[in-house]
Amino acid sequence: MKKMTGWEHGVNFGGWLSQSDHTKERYDTFIKADDFKIVKEWGVDHVRIPVDYDLVEDKEGNYKEEGFSYIQMAIDECKKNGLNMILDLHRTFGYSFDENHGERGFFDSREYQERFYRLWEEFAKRFASCKEMLLFELLNEVTKSAYKDKWNQISDTCIRRIRKISPDIGIIVGGYHYNNIASLPSLYPPQDDNIIYTFHFYEPIILTHQGAAWIERMDTSFRIGADASYKEMAEATRKYVDPDFEGFPGMDQDASVSEEFFEKKFEKAVALAEERGTALYCGEYGVIDLAGPDVAIKWYRLISRAFEKYGIGRAAWNYKQMDFGIDEPYMEGIRDEVIKLL
Repeated sequence: MKKMTGWEHGVNFGGWLSQSDHTKERYDTFIKADDFKIVKEWGVDHVRIPVDYDLVEDKEGNYKEEGFSYIQMAIDECKKNGLNMILDLHRTFGYSFDENHGERGFFDSREYQERFYRLWEEFAKRFASCKEMLLFELLNEVTKSAYKDKWNQISDTCIRRIRKISPDIGIIVGGYHYNNIASLPSLYPPQDDNIIYTFHFYEPIILTHQGAAWIERMDTSFRIGADASYKEMAEATRKYVDPDFEGFPGMDQDASVSEEFFEKKFEKAVALAEERGTALYCGEYGVIDLAGPDVAIKWYRLISRAFEKYGIGRAAWNYKQMDFGIDEPYMEGIRDEVIKLL
């Protein structure tokens, strides 16, 4: 399988230019130049920068020059610190991975899709000259399986339009169900040698998202330990996440989560990437702060070993805050080891 050389060990700067209140104060204070220096000292080789369309567009689709300047600042700071970067469009007009954001209609509106294409053309015109240290990620977390055919057509069209401006910048594309690793086979085969498949990985979800207020069925006081059995995790997942959850087939139901679990989850995706001649990248993974250090350190150790075994590039969610911050108090005592595992 192709390797993501230069994008193997990363961290997300979520909550800065995306999933924020989109004020100048937020843009100027949440991430500063020193933060790029800090993560470089951690030993990562890249940062993933999520951006919302609100940063660079108004509601009518007019471009906001100041918004583009923050992306340029990120590129400049990455260059200064010897980091590579991924520009991830986290939310586009008419679509968000989070329905509470109120974005509707993207997959059924040619107008909204055209706006998406034009924005990526604008990104390409402005930033594709930095292709040696920059990758484009078309859209964060397509949700419903009903969107998969439309998403293939949209992403295919978008790639073709970017290619007219930049024939060889790396472009990252993921599948449906929130970039679930199992959805990768539904993607079109890569158009060229510079397409990368991405997935996000937070499984077992009951461990990494225990108590998460944004999960509809979740009891926010629910906690489960690092050594919970697969049977216990399956029962809790049915209760608090998905009543139709099928469990953990092929695993010893009395055992706790192990490296084997991650290897089995990754192996089919690795085989697909090898078959289609593309690299494989995990754009998000992490453990909610409510889980506590024992769960977090075990999970990071296990998933990191599997990443290394298969040569999968990745970026942890998240640098700070956003319920998953590595630079937050719940990481005291394990932070140094987690940073080494990124």
